[in-house]
Amino acid sequence: MENLGVFPVYGLVFKIGTKGKASKESDMNEIADMESFEISIDGGVQDWTPMTTKGWARSLMTSKKFKVSLKGKRNIGDPGNDYVASVAWKDGLDCGTKASIEFPDGATLKYDCVLDVKSVYGGDSTSVAPLEFDMVGDGRPVYTPAGGTVAGE
Repeated sequence: MENLGVFPVYGLVFKIGTKGKASKESDMNEIADMESFEISIDGGVQDWTPMTTKGWARSLMTSKKFKVSLKGKRNIGDPGNDYVASVAWKDGLDCGTKASIEFPDGATLKYDCVLDVKSVYGGDSTSVAPLEFDMVGDGRPVYTPAGGTVAGE
């Protein structure tokens, strides 16, 4: 069935490699109990004003970076959730891993990232413990549109 139009956010699937940068497809696990997310993309644009443009600036996108922020609940026993929570106490290369997003239309985004865990555990006595983190892109992601070819190839 062809997916057209709008879709609910809960149709996205977030996976994390539980073996760090050495993760293979079999090590990719969904991250349980995530409630919200945001993808932010920041482009590095360089501007210059050559004499030939008579004061009008030229611009070129010279770099890109992205971040995927997820917020949810701490689910002890879920492999993806446990892996992210364990990185809270690590640094350096131990925070690097692989990740992917599967979109409801069939498109995918696969990327290496650095996990930056913001909140794990905590809250008042009647709260469910949080798990909040950023997956900061480490290099160029691979976006494959639904039924399409890898972007940039």
